[in-house]
Amino acid sequence: MKYSLLFSIHLVWSSAHFASSFCVQGGVTTIPTKYRLSTTTNLNLFGGGGSAKIPSSASDRDSIAFNAIKNAINKPKTQGFGLVECEFPPLAALNKLGDGSLRSANEVDTANLKFSQSLISFISLPFIGPKVWLLTSTAASSGFQKAAKSSKSYTFHSLRDGKPAVASADVCILVGPSARNDYLLAQELTTECKAVVLVNGYAKDQKSVPARATMAYYLKPLTYNSQVVGYLTRAYPGAWTTIDAVTNKILKSVDDSQILVKGTNTPDLRESGRLVQKSVDERAIQARQQR
Repeated sequence: MKYSLLFSIHLVWSSAHFASSFCVQGGVTTIPTKYRLSTTTNLNLFGGGGSAKIPSSASDRDSIAFNAIKNAINKPKTQGFGLVECEFPPLAALNKLGDGSLRSANEVDTANLKFSQSLISFISLPFIGPKVWLLTSTAASSGFQKAAKSSKSYTFHSLRDGKPAVASADVCILVGPSARNDYLLAQELTTECKAVVLVNGYAKDQKSVPARATMAYYLKPLTYNSQVVGYLTRAYPGAWTTIDAVTNKILKSVDDSQILVKGTNTPDLRESGRLVQKSVDERAIQARQQR
């Protein structure tokens, strides 16, 4: 897939437009330089754990995400509207997400495809179902489509060919939607099948995913000077939670109404950023006082 892994989130709050002060690189929110207190480099996503439910490995992340997605498919937040999202850094080595290289982009594609294929195995039981479709973006490369259609455990379809002929009980997994038409087709399919799951969509605008959709799994690392020091995470039907990655302390938990940008399914990251900044500041002050 061709896309830029470096972008800035532009959100809408009420009727006013604003550009977020936090730069997002490949799923990682970076706190502005003036707030950075650490010079330690730590670009590995995993290594957390404990009661905060930060994944300790890719397999741990998948387990949390799969269960959350299954919950959202079976009981979405809006009855009768099974548009489901999951968003997380697909690679543990966070520095690869924003370097812009073709090799890293291919690694991201491979990781997203592997996640989606494992998700299909989790939600669809042999001889029981449901039937699951794996969909690729209208912008997907021919190489990615070839890799995606290689498995016999699901039905493959490219959105380049329009919508698939789904049944009402079917589930669709759309890997890496990136074009406006991808999101339009996904919303249309939601009215024709049981659920459509968007895996790590990007290039979204305010109309891409409506507020009626369900964010099943979300994991956003927050960094100071390339060090992961906090997360915003959500595993449906649980709350959105901001976590200090150093202490594993839950800084705040909120519901959709308190964090989603109005009219969208996108969280406003500003408060989470401020909470993590405050936590880091307090630790730095305590450390100086103990010298």
